[in-house]
Amino acid sequence: MEKQTAGRDNLGSLAPKFAELNDDVLFGEIWSREDKLSLRDRSMITISALMAQGLFPQLKSHLIMGKKHGIKKEEVIEIVTQLAFYTGWPKAWSTFPMINEVYADDNIKEVHGGAFGMGEPNVNFAKYFIGNSYLKPIAKTENGIGFANVTFEPGCRNNWHVHKATNGGGQVLICVEGEGWYQEEGKPAQSLKVGDIVVIPANVKHWHGAKKDSWFSHIAVEIPGENASNEWLEPVTDEEYNKLDD
Repeated sequence: MEKQTAGRDNLGSLAPKFAELNDDVLFGEIWSREDKLSLRDRSMITISALMAQGLFPQLKSHLIMGKKHGIKKEEVIEIVTQLAFYTGWPKAWSTFPMINEVYADDNIKEVHGGAFGMGEPNVNFAKYFIGNSYLKPIAKTENGIGFANVTFEPGCRNNWHVHKATNGGGQVLICVEGEGWYQEEGKPAQSLKVGDIVVIPANVKHWHGAKKDSWFSHIAVEIPGENASNEWLEPVTDEEYNKLDD
């Protein structure tokens, strides 16, 4: 997670030791243990604890943080609805206006995919993805080169897979929105941003997808080959994915 400076920014001169503990211990040592518990789950826990105590100024800050960590509007509404029965109805009433404010931009339909658009939910291949992806076919040439725009929500990635071919084949990725990852088996993950191009040879095991805090879109260019086929393999585990350094 990014380095926390809220303590020093707000209390650095008044209570420097408290600011140090807030930034370096609470966030620098506890929140950063993403191998033990994800930032998204930590945000859910903290939102629940703050609502239970009625600590609304801090709650709003953690609603903002939770959104950044991937908690969707409908999820936080469901969290508060359930908590209302355990922590008190008035606390839920006080929390919902903050949710409406924090997620105000969600009232405008999000559009991703760069210049080519998101397309439709990638339902035919959903079983090979963790998270939601979207597919927008673009074109296919007479000699069989196919172009499609693939969009990944934050944290979404496809399974390890191989583009098999006895001659030719493979794939090219052209990044058109957001930031993502590409990794070949046995090699470090490669950070991707708009304008990057990845040439994937045939018969190489790999995966690609979005970073945790960014939508990501790339044009997938399918290269024709002899006896070409895709072999889908095991998922990229949370443990593997969470080790990647943004």
